[in-house]
Amino acid sequence: MKSVPLNAAPRALGRRAGAKKLRSEGRIPAIIYGRQAKPQSLEVEAKEMENLIHHSVSENLLVDLAVKDDGRAKRLALVQEVQHHPLSGKILHVDFHEVAENEKVTIKVAVETTGEAVGVKTGGGTLEHVLFKVTVRALPKDLPESITVDVSHLNIGEAVHIGEIPVPAGVEILGDKNIPVIAVAAPRTEEEEAAEAAAAAARGEVEMIKEKKEDGEEGAAPAKGAEKGAAAKGAAAPAKGAEKAGEKAPAAAAGKPAAEKKK
Repeated sequence: MKSVPLNAAPRALGRRAGAKKLRSEGRIPAIIYGRQAKPQSLEVEAKEMENLIHHSVSENLLVDLAVKDDGRAKRLALVQEVQHHPLSGKILHVDFHEVAENEKVTIKVAVETTGEAVGVKTGGGTLEHVLFKVTVRALPKDLPESITVDVSHLNIGEAVHIGEIPVPAGVEILGDKNIPVIAVAAPRTEEEEAAEAAAAAARGEVEMIKEKKEDGEEGAAPAKGAEKGAAAKGAAAPAKGAEKAGEKAPAAAAGKPAAEKKK
């Protein structure tokens, strides 16, 4: 990995308020973790950092950091982490890790593919990216920005494992050599797709039934209580009305014959 120059300065303003002020002035708060020195707070120009990342294959960058008023001319460092704003994507903070030219370092690099797998092209299979990153160890100058895997020879059911990935001289991929990185899966049959769709539909129906049941249970008690109350009221009202009707009925009955008699 080729190192690129980057200017920095000691950070005078700290804490959250200081970081906000830095960003408003077009600078980014940063920190460098030394191999033998204590961590140092820095600030870098936002445009310069954004340009470096924009023109890089990945955020794995090796920089020759020139810190203002530092006794050392340059400090070789890896960009260890870049924090972005979740909405705007702007860089919020950068972590640097100082390294030595003659000491191996370990980082994660992205795995990319080239070519079209035979199993996908002629067999209708699906290319599966099992691992998107692998861990490598090498001297800073030998570190790859990414690893490219040729998948054109893969048939259905075949895979490229960690131990089968070709790497440049001086680079070692860490991890179990038998772990698959890229694989070609067999196409699913109509029966499998139908079964999967039916299972998904069944899960949806169960959830709907459960929701309806829960809603019904919430309203069941009040409805039942209200029904009982209504029944009790209804029973009482007719009873009271019946009493009044019973008291008035004789008078009405007596009144009717009297009218007929008068005629």
